[in-house]
Amino acid sequence: MVVLWMLPSTSIYDFKVPSLDGNTIDLAKYKGKNILIVNTASQCGYTKQYAELEQLYEKYKGNLVIVGFPANNFGQQEPGTNAEIKGFCLTKYSVSFPLFSKISVKGSDKHPLYQYLEREKRGFLGTKNIKWNFTKFLVGRDGQVLGRFAPTSTPEQLDGVIAKVL
Repeated sequence: MVVLWMLPSTSIYDFKVPSLDGNTIDLAKYKGKNILIVNTASQCGYTKQYAELEQLYEKYKGNLVIVGFPANNFGQQEPGTNAEIKGFCLTKYSVSFPLFSKISVKGSDKHPLYQYLEREKRGFLGTKNIKWNFTKFLVGRDGQVLGRFAPTSTPEQLDGVIAKVL
């Protein structure tokens, strides 16, 4: 029996993730840019943050990529299919930043990207697990996680932090 031991991921550029359209996207395509990673949901009290995220994306386009990962882990607030999520985000909020396939950000089926993000940056009072929709991670140009922000931290409030790292 051969046992393979894999080194832990060293940056977000080690991950490949499925897009809403079913294509596999290598996050290495974002090398050299700052990235704001957000777990999203269409039926959450924080869903209106889509509009602020889009404004931030337009403001810093070219220097900042915002990527959304729909997740149905909290209160079943993202029950739709990938096609329904895409339609909702385009119609209701004119989202143009990249959205990826619905994944799990909590539990035994947690996506490896979120395992990595939690390992790299703890939350308030050192908590590891994602607590709710619209938790945000700011990643530097080198693929390293610079910060983690609670769902209550609006994109507008993060503008100053983002401006400093650009």
